[in-house]
Amino acid sequence: MKRIFSSKIMKNYKIILLTFIGLTFFNCDLDENPIFLDAKATYSNLEIAKGALDGIYQSMSVYGAQEQRIFAVNGFSGLFVTRKNGNSSNNVNNINLFSLKPTYDRDSDAMWRTLYVAIGRANGAIANINTTESPTTASDLGFNDIKGQAYLVRAWLYLSLVRLWGDIPLRLELPDNKNLSKPKSLAKDVYAQIIDDAQTAAILINGATGPGYPKQYAANMLLAKVYMTLATSPDLQTDGISESQYWQLAYDQAIMVYGQYSLVSDYSSLFTDKFENSTESIFELQMSQDAANSQMGRNYTPYKYKLGQHFGWLCVSADVLLDHMAAYPNDPRIEGTYLYQYNRADNGNLVKIYPALSNRNQFGKANPYLFKFVEKDTQHSNQYGSQNLIIYRYADLLIMLAEISNELQNGKQLGYVTEVLDRVGMSNAAYQEDQSSFRDAIMREYRYELLGEGEDSNNNRRRGFDYFLIHTINKHNNNPIFSPKVDLLLSTDQTQVMQLPIPLSEINTNELIDN
Repeated sequence: MKRIFSSKIMKNYKIILLTFIGLTFFNCDLDENPIFLDAKATYSNLEIAKGALDGIYQSMSVYGAQEQRIFAVNGFSGLFVTRKNGNSSNNVNNINLFSLKPTYDRDSDAMWRTLYVAIGRANGAIANINTTESPTTASDLGFNDIKGQAYLVRAWLYLSLVRLWGDIPLRLELPDNKNLSKPKSLAKDVYAQIIDDAQTAAILINGATGPGYPKQYAANMLLAKVYMTLATSPDLQTDGISESQYWQLAYDQAIMVYGQYSLVSDYSSLFTDKFENSTESIFELQMSQDAANSQMGRNYTPYKYKLGQHFGWLCVSADVLLDHMAAYPNDPRIEGTYLYQYNRADNGNLVKIYPALSNRNQFGKANPYLFKFVEKDTQHSNQYGSQNLIIYRYADLLIMLAEISNELQNGKQLGYVTEVLDRVGMSNAAYQEDQSSFRDAIMREYRYELLGEGEDSNNNRRRGFDYFLIHTINKHNNNPIFSPKVDLLLSTDQTQVMQLPIPLSEINTNELIDN
């Protein structure tokens, strides 16, 4: 189902835009009379409230929140290089964000601004929708579900921000002339708010809004991810809760999702526009070429792989692909994840990139492309695309359960990861060792299964700087094929590599933040 693209919803969306503009303006000066629709009246109408929910999700699909967010989170993972702003290892993105030496970065700045816009929309729904403790009518269920969705979105948005920036402003209310500037809240407090929001979402979401929207299990999965982070981050933990207790909390949430979804048989089908909202999808953004103007395919499709515009902005560091090939020869996930050979759509000529091309003398051919977001239709000539973007999927949940179970030593870890490997016909031999070896193998498994989907930056860092340094940074810098001509030397400075600096757009407009 394409949620945001029917004529009825598009009409509702026009109302939403007016509503949110009105809410923004009349809340900036409480002494003025509102000049647009009243918020309470808007959110007391179920159909308009549904339209407002689509407006919230639409704000997660705009260029800054989607295309630039994906670019920023992948760029700061230590696993990618880019040809954006110059076909060279010395372009502005490669020497900055992609080398883990972040200063000012246009894409992460845009991500920050657009995610806070989406938070503002979610805040509007949370502030104005009334819920029912024991819903019995379709209307009661509908309002509960919409507000629960808003809580889920806000939790996910803040989780996306706090992972990258640490201490950040926590905006939970509608704006007025007294709260436009906000100081940074401690990351520990942001995580506490995320937990509260996700717990509320899990209670309120009931499926009443219909297909294409996440169910309450997305909130459970988000909570499990948060507890996994807190388990290995003492400075973020609540007093009195131990590491093992956090792992147990993570398991308790993740197991609620187990069995509610199933893996699709064809891994590669997950990254096409023909098999969307599959049995594996837990949280998926709905896209349409005509309505959402997604430029994911344009930005991440290699030169002449398809007709029309194509920029090829995300390439995977070659050593990441070689590591995957060494771990799982003939893994079908390789074909679905990387692209290093294709025939041009305009003239049919063969294009080879390392490792299909044996040498790595040219930067533009030294690292394979990330294939997941590539427009798969080679005859596609529009700059916009329709491929949905999966936020959470079931394979991730299974790997999480394997990791958590290994930490708890509950005896279930091998079963969970074997489900993921059976789908692609790969052996679980790497998981037959001790707890420490299993831990390292499962952290690599996230990379093999989920590379580029938005979790790499966090997964690489959440076990702390030393783990990130050994298993990502030094592993790349010391790789035998490393060449300064075509590879990025990743920073080893802990003050640089663990989080992004607050964007200039926030510093310049927020009187209570100066760095």
